[in-house]
Amino acid sequence: MRTGCQASRILLLSSLLHASCRPGPATVKDTMPVHTNRLAAETSPYLLQHAHNPVDWYPWGDEAFAAAKKDNKLVLVSIGYSTCHWCHVMERESFEDEEVARLMNEHFICIKVDREVRPDVDQVYMTAVQLMTRRGGWPLNCFTLPDGRPVYGGTYFPKDQWTRVLEQLQRTWRTDPARMLDYAAKLQEGVAGSDLVEPNTDPPAFTKKQVADLADRLEEHFDTAWGGPDRAPKFPMPNTYEFLLRYASLSGRRAIARQVRLTLDKMAQGGIFDQIGGGFARYSTDISWKVPHFEKMLYDNAQLISLYSHAFQVFQEPAYRDVVERTLAWARREMRSPDGLWYSALDADSEGEEGLFYLWTESELDSVLGADATFAKTYYNVGGDGYWEEGRNILLRTMDDAGCAERLGLSPTELAAKRARVDALLLAARSKRVRPGLDNKVITSWNAMMVTALCDAYDAFGNPDDLAQATGTMQALLGRCRRPDGGLWHVFMGNNASVNGFLDDYSFTAEALIALYQATFDETWLQEAQALAGYAQAHFFDEASGMFFLASKLDPPLIARQMEVTDNVIPASNSSMAKALFTLGHLFDDRGMLARSRQQLNNVAGNMAEYPEGYTNWGMLLMDHVYPWYEIAITGPDALLRRREFNRYYIPGRVFTGSAGHSKLPLLEDKFNDGATTIFVCENKVCRLPVATVDEALMQIQ
Repeated sequence: MRTGCQASRILLLSSLLHASCRPGPATVKDTMPVHTNRLAAETSPYLLQHAHNPVDWYPWGDEAFAAAKKDNKLVLVSIGYSTCHWCHVMERESFEDEEVARLMNEHFICIKVDREVRPDVDQVYMTAVQLMTRRGGWPLNCFTLPDGRPVYGGTYFPKDQWTRVLEQLQRTWRTDPARMLDYAAKLQEGVAGSDLVEPNTDPPAFTKKQVADLADRLEEHFDTAWGGPDRAPKFPMPNTYEFLLRYASLSGRRAIARQVRLTLDKMAQGGIFDQIGGGFARYSTDISWKVPHFEKMLYDNAQLISLYSHAFQVFQEPAYRDVVERTLAWARREMRSPDGLWYSALDADSEGEEGLFYLWTESELDSVLGADATFAKTYYNVGGDGYWEEGRNILLRTMDDAGCAERLGLSPTELAAKRARVDALLLAARSKRVRPGLDNKVITSWNAMMVTALCDAYDAFGNPDDLAQATGTMQALLGRCRRPDGGLWHVFMGNNASVNGFLDDYSFTAEALIALYQATFDETWLQEAQALAGYAQAHFFDEASGMFFLASKLDPPLIARQMEVTDNVIPASNSSMAKALFTLGHLFDDRGMLARSRQQLNNVAGNMAEYPEGYTNWGMLLMDHVYPWYEIAITGPDALLRRREFNRYYIPGRVFTGSAGHSKLPLLEDKFNDGATTIFVCENKVCRLPVATVDEALMQIQ
């Protein structure tokens, strides 16, 4: 990695302009929509939330920057998303205030951006703010020159501080523009170089030690009491635990397996999991997973469905099946569109208060549950560990159901029946409350993750409804979000697809198509994945580095064209694409795909140990190179039946391929045996003796 900016020089101007911002308490101010700005014509729920601010907001586009150049004004690029709590707070405190809006309108051109619609814009200005302040988050407020080059920024600003920033910036622009121009040049250089990758020209030398080093670094920060990392806030980080689960299975390191299980148990029992409705909140504000930040994101829950499904295959823990089933029930009930696609998020707030929809007082439980209230209060720790504030409780558990049944003198069956009755009553009562806001954007990449999740749940539990839903979602996604040139649109809103797709739309959709193929052996899905990978190669690939840019070369240029390299709550689009190319390369015997994937991994392998949380998806690809990676080919009339028999088992590094009849896929050629169903376990194009049963095949794998 390289950066072209000296942080000390960047921080110099920041220190003159930037004061620390600490989130303050949320307040509610009722306003009538007496103002209407340009955002009223948009479809993004986040932009529409600001359509009646007195601020003269522009959407992102040429019109705003043309106005800034014409009037020689600084630009405010204000970025957030519809379910962001502190975005709501800043709107109420500042953007709905007439006097603050007057100051903004008089001296600035103000642009509102939905980060989920324009992740490329968000990445550019988030990088700038992180270079200036060494911190980031949303709301993201970045001030730029009329040409879009950033000069100052931060996250949440209380009203008084916000007005001081506005006044000082416009004064500096009026009296000393040269200072800002000089600073903008330095900062742009830093932004342009921050995520670019230098190609590693040394031959790949991947080792198991690199994987072990990555796991060791993660282990240094295990919370062995509550699971997760030894700090707060705690994000679920499902990709990290996918890596650790897989590594523990391959290496036999029991301590790491115990940590994965502890983390999954504590999350499932904690307030971060909606105990009666299903689904996980975005993160926990404390170390014990008790107090969530109550928004629910589709991307978190899709990945957690996959993680708990895989963990069930490893540990055969019934509670993990329960988590998956409850989360899928929540998603179907609250997040599924009429055409089988999936909405983006649920807000943390309702009635202007964070978490209100999910909290319970003892009197509310008594009223709803009657004789069952005593059980519910004990089971969900009401008045005890579940107590939060102002008489309200977060429903959570402090032990598993077996321990609770023993404590209450109930059989497991009796406890399950009581819980089911209580949950149904509470869910029905809760449904009558004012609901949190729904962000009804359909995002291509997040929907693809949901397809993968449904395939993983089908693999683990065999519910045909999950596979049918995965198939329906993918059909709808390709039907609604396919561009005329064969590419993808990024979002689908208001019955219209828009915004040219980003790399993650291609990589996650390719991975979902591969998962669908492995569940169905329908080669149409593989052909779609191959086509999307080819499109990404043509429009996103950087020959100089061997990596992929986030935005297509067809898109209007921003101040920098960036790459997404490090994994976060969502895996980086480059690591996702590298994994997709690895699997497709094997399935199609495509040496070009394999070489590109290998080069991507080689470029980042040296950085993994120094920042382990940012390379866990890369770490799984690394394991594909240094541990056995199996190509399991199944041919014959019962190929799909044999495939389903494998689903009871966790096989970390593998791809399934199969067909009831003849196929042109390289891994299936010459593997048909006179109408008999046959299993071939292959590694590096070398196949063991064909066998007829899954048990025999597993002996060859183990």
